[in-house]
Amino acid sequence: MAILVTGIAGFIGMHVAAHLLARGEQVIGIDNFNDYYPVALKEARIAELVRLGGDRLTMHRVDIGDDAGLAAALAQAEFDRIVHLAAQAGVRYSLDNPGAYVRSNLAGHVNMLELARHRGVRHLVYASSSSVYGANKAMPFRVEDRVDHPISLYAATKRADELMSETYAHLFRVPQTGLRFFTVYGPWGRPDMALWKFTAAILAGRPIDVYNHGDMSRDFTYIDDIVAGVIASLDNPPADDGAEKPGGFLTPHRIYNIGNNRPEPLMALIATIEKACGRTAQLNMLPMQDGDVPATFADIAAIGDDLGYRPSTGIDVGVPRFVDWFREFGALGATPA
Repeated sequence: MAILVTGIAGFIGMHVAAHLLARGEQVIGIDNFNDYYPVALKEARIAELVRLGGDRLTMHRVDIGDDAGLAAALAQAEFDRIVHLAAQAGVRYSLDNPGAYVRSNLAGHVNMLELARHRGVRHLVYASSSSVYGANKAMPFRVEDRVDHPISLYAATKRADELMSETYAHLFRVPQTGLRFFTVYGPWGRPDMALWKFTAAILAGRPIDVYNHGDMSRDFTYIDDIVAGVIASLDNPPADDGAEKPGGFLTPHRIYNIGNNRPEPLMALIATIEKACGRTAQLNMLPMQDGDVPATFADIAAIGDDLGYRPSTGIDVGVPRFVDWFREFGALGATPA
């Protein structure tokens, strides 16, 4: 039986699908190929998946927020698991385009829940985000922490997704795992992320914007480690046994952090990029941006204890891999003039 992967033309979706295809799975992919960043990069990711999977990959160009379009696209499709990664990404973009987040992150998530409910799927794994922790000051962030003070609309939609998922787990016993991703990076990444922006600017000799005057840290997580956590979660659905799960739920629903458990100062990231590029960055120091947080740090004890998740790639390894990829493919993320 096939696995449905939403957001398959996205960064994480492409890598998860590649892993599933590599182990012989049938994959049904959904993506709306929106222009939040250059579509050429998304098309190139899909071309790579076609090369890897051939006829074991079926693609549907449809928006998960489009009820009728989604139903029509999947009417004849057979699948028993869903990896739901499609969403409107970006904390800062949500300040200017709130409607995109309502359609994709809220309506789209409900559509996936309904699909899981009526198709009787064995497991729905969905993407949440470390942004749900908002301005929490206690470090590291634990899944047991309160997350009812989001500081961006993006974060609010992701927390709403978690709560809606709990409702469906309670009412319809849909087995689900929510994954709070922490600053994912690596080859085939997104042009709106700091690592891409910094690398592009440094190689081009342009200054880079450094917010909060560089006094920031992030739990940078390499894409291979993220994929390992997603696949381990997918292969081990939560039991409907009444026992308390990570996140505090008694239903077949749990939430995990997926991070590197080793936050790195922003200036250390920049130094690592400089070394990989062989050039020195020009720094434009700026105050903190609205909706941003000074630090993220994942407590990954729950997913480590339950599924054996052990991230192993530090920025000293992951950043040079990205820079090598960027030198060959970075033009795919260039914004058309």
